Amino acid sequence: MLLSEKTALITGASRGIGRAVALRLAREGARVLVHFNRDQSAAQSVVQEIEGAGGRALAVSANLSEISAVRALFAQLPDAYAQLDIVVNNAGAASFAPLPEVSVDEFDALFNLNVRGLFFVTQEAVLRLNDGGRIINISSGITRVNAAGGSVYAATKSAVEAFTRCWAAELGARRITVNTVSPGMTETDLMREVVPPQALEGIVAQTLLGRLGQPDDIADVVAFLCSDQARWLTAQNLLANGGAT
Repeated sequence: MLLSEKTALITGASRGIGRAVALRLAREGARVLVHFNRDQSAAQSVVQEIEGAGGRALAVSANLSEISAVRALFAQLPDAYAQLDIVVNNAGAASFAPLPEVSVDEFDALFNLNVRGLFFVTQEAVLRLNDGGRIINISSGITRVNAAGGSVYAATKSAVEAFTRCWAAELGARRITVNTVSPGMTETDLMREVVPPQALEGIVAQTLLGRLGQPDDIADVVAFLCSDQARWLTAQNLLANGGAT
C-alpha cells in the first residue's frame, strides 16, 4: 500500500470530497484523522467504514474558524496520531452573491474558514509534520474563470493557491511537498447548495469529458500527491476538472 504507516489529517472529511479522500487514503494504509465541525454522525460513519475495511481512523471535531479551537484540536491528539505525514486542507465553504449584496458577515465567514482557518491549521500541523511529508490544499477551478457573483469565494481560493507556492518554498528543505488540487464542478452536497440545477447542463457541456466530477475523481489525485510517486512535485496546482473550459 502506498501510504502504509502514514498518518493523515483531512479537514472537512465527514462528507463530499473530504470523505472520499479519507476513505481513499485509508485504503492505501494511512491512519486517518477525520475532521468535522458539526456532523458527528457523518464523521463516525466515515470512521466505521474505514475500520470495517480493516483500516484505522479517528474522528476529531473543531470549528476551524476559531483559532482557539484549532489549537485545542492539535493539543488533544492521542499519541498514535500526534505525528503527521499528510495534511489535506479540504474544509471550506462557498457562497455567491452580486458585489452590492455581499454582507460583511458573509465576507468574514468565507475568509475565516477558507483562508484564516486553513492557515492556522497548517501552522499547527507543520510543527508535527514529519520531514518528507505532504500538504495538499484544495482550491477550486473558480480561480481560473470569470465568475459573476463569485468574487469573495474566488478570492479565498486564490489566497490558498498563494499559500501553496510560499509554503513549498519554505518547507522544501525538509522535503515536504506542498501542492494544490483545483477541482472542477464536483457533485457534492455543497455543489448542490450553491449551484442552481439549471446551470449544471451548461457546465457539463463545457467539460471535455462530458460529465460532472465525482468525489472519487478528486480523491485519486490527492492520493497520488500523498504518495512517493509524487515526490518531485511541489508548488503545483493540479486542475482536476475533466478538461473544463
